[in-house]
Amino acid sequence: MSSLTQPASAFSYLAADGCRLAGFCWRHAHPDPQRPLVIINAATSVRCRYYSRFADYLFAQGCDVLTYDYRGIGESRPASLRGFRASWSDWGRLDFEAMLQLAAEQFPGQPVDVVGHSFGGWAVGLAPSAQRVRRVVMVGAQFAYWRDYAAQERWQLFAKWHVLMPLLTRVLGYFPGKRLGWLEDTPAGVVADWSTRTPRFEQRPSGRLLETLPFAQVRAATLAITLSDDPFGTVAATERLLGYLTEAETAHWRVAPGDISVDEIGHFAFFHDRFREVLWPIALQWLQAGRVAQEAPGQRLR
Repeated sequence: MSSLTQPASAFSYLAADGCRLAGFCWRHAHPDPQRPLVIINAATSVRCRYYSRFADYLFAQGCDVLTYDYRGIGESRPASLRGFRASWSDWGRLDFEAMLQLAAEQFPGQPVDVVGHSFGGWAVGLAPSAQRVRRVVMVGAQFAYWRDYAAQERWQLFAKWHVLMPLLTRVLGYFPGKRLGWLEDTPAGVVADWSTRTPRFEQRPSGRLLETLPFAQVRAATLAITLSDDPFGTVAATERLLGYLTEAETAHWRVAPGDISVDEIGHFAFFHDRFREVLWPIALQWLQAGRVAQEAPGQRLR
């Protein structure tokens, strides 16, 4: 996991319910209403520091950038996760929403774009102010419906994330992911959402508590990038998510490792610095112009 690099500066911000969220900001010295602000939504239980090199890249390309940790994770973790209340819906409707409020206060008038990794793509549609977002790039975006996992790994992933993870959480009061080398420690409410086996988010524990899903408010031009060797972000999983974006213009771009002459990419490596020249420009082009360049590796599925 990469360390933070300049010109990032730490910040904290209170969500509407008073929960302190923390992260890092890459901001140019002189304000410009034409400059986009890109908010990076992390994957479940991945610290925002993981995306620092990608944030550096976007900053160098003329963007202001915010990365942040959801409540219970990384910079936003409390002293103890036992009894700490947090869910996927909280991460979207409160935490990502807080970043949109911060953007309105501290970057007034600037267009707001989002890069969402895995659950981070889904979080966009949970924020009440989602209509403020101009463009979205999703990478491996989905909400962990087990039948959408890649067939060759489905049962192994089912046992790991839908059996063992909730069992350990029930015993300890949170999931000790860091101790196991499985991402970060994770609040019990998030585990309940992740491990529930239903194909609709509104049937997940925190989804059932929402009066409505605000996905219809999303008007952003949205690009979903999937990687052919990603066992989580399969075509079926990503299309399931895109089906909720009924009012947004959506595109789906599929990349195979062979398209860029490597052996593997998987669910996480898109944001590794070694793909700066071959994968990152796909996201950048969409953020800048709302399209994928003709010479980009991969193929368009929608």
